[in-house]
Amino acid sequence: MSDLFQGDVPEPSDPDPVKRAQASLKPQLPKRFYNDAAVAVVAEGYAVQLDGRPVRTPGRAVLALPSETAAQLVAAEFAAQGEHIDPMSMPVLRLANSAIDGVIPQMQAVLEDIVKYASSDLLCYRAEGPEKLVERQRAVWDPALEWARSTLGARFFLAEGVMHVEQPSEALDAVRLWLQKREEPFRLAAIHTMTTITGSALLALAAEARAMPADDVWEAAHLDERWTSEHWGEDAEAIAREKNRRRDFDAALQLCEAIPA
Repeated sequence: MSDLFQGDVPEPSDPDPVKRAQASLKPQLPKRFYNDAAVAVVAEGYAVQLDGRPVRTPGRAVLALPSETAAQLVAAEFAAQGEHIDPMSMPVLRLANSAIDGVIPQMQAVLEDIVKYASSDLLCYRAEGPEKLVERQRAVWDPALEWARSTLGARFFLAEGVMHVEQPSEALDAVRLWLQKREEPFRLAAIHTMTTITGSALLALAAEARAMPADDVWEAAHLDERWTSEHWGEDAEAIAREKNRRRDFDAALQLCEAIPA
């Protein structure tokens, strides 16, 4: 989209030197230059257009998604922008750009990276104590492992502490086969995003399959953090970072739901 941002006029400098220094540390957001955001059918799929002009990815490809519903998610993000365009407030756009520029050229590598997460999945590493934490991990994490066993045919080994446990190749092959059935670039990009955010491929797959509610997946991914905050207090910066991650997680799940199975 960078070509669409040419011609922006910089904001006038603040006479206060402290404020000028603070402003220089902030990202300079481009001004909104369009009135309408819409979706049009093109050869590549459903393209997002601004005042009739196609949006392009950073790699210069046409920003086209596989369904009208998915494209409307991005168009709605453009429509919701105010005086300036803030890419951080547009998680579906960023995910679509990643799918087109990053995932399509290397589908297998992205798939294997998700499998790699499964090989050292968060859910497989349990606390040695205290017993209440052990019980909580068992209650919250075991259902996802049971889903993986019954639905994917993947049985994972558990370990205490942080010592690496080698997972059965059959379990990883089952995860790989499940992903191959979902080998659509936008869906794969969304699953990869949820995997990296949660630290668990199994939670990401359960979320994408709607085997677990999104809130349950999120709490499972943050179980250890919740335990720490209960005992040591909350960290305001950590809460802000989690809010941003949750926004991106929800966007990835929305995109999955908007793509035909």
